[in-house]
Amino acid sequence: MKILMVCLGNICRSPMAEGIMRHLVNEQHLDWEIASAGTGNWHVGQAPDRRSILMAKTFGYDISAQRGRHFTADLFDQFDHILVMDKYNLRDVLNLAQNEDQKKKVKLFLADGSDVTDPYQDSSLFESVCALIEKRCIELIEELKS
Repeated sequence: MKILMVCLGNICRSPMAEGIMRHLVNEQHLDWEIASAGTGNWHVGQAPDRRSILMAKTFGYDISAQRGRHFTADLFDQFDHILVMDKYNLRDVLNLAQNEDQKKKVKLFLADGSDVTDPYQDSSLFESVCALIEKRCIELIEELKS
């Protein structure tokens, strides 16, 4: 199974989701590929935001080696599940889909259809965002295993 996490810049939310999910998947010895991308291309090749790296480390995850990537239409064919952090990312990703099969792969990251708040402008949000992402990753693994 191949899962792609998507946010706006691929430096805050989706790198945390990628790193947490990858760590949890590896702990369970699942043969899944986890990656992330951003709908914007400003941070391609860059490390995650230092606050994301620090908060992930606080939670026990190392995301420091990850690098930003831009979401492009060819990624639809490379991943089974494309999980986006908010409704704006959802719209942008769906606009690149070329058929219904590609659209069916795209869902909001949170099961209740709400957005994962972007902590970029408010450093105080990184802890709650990381905790929310970790909780959802644990749920996702159980959902996708069955």
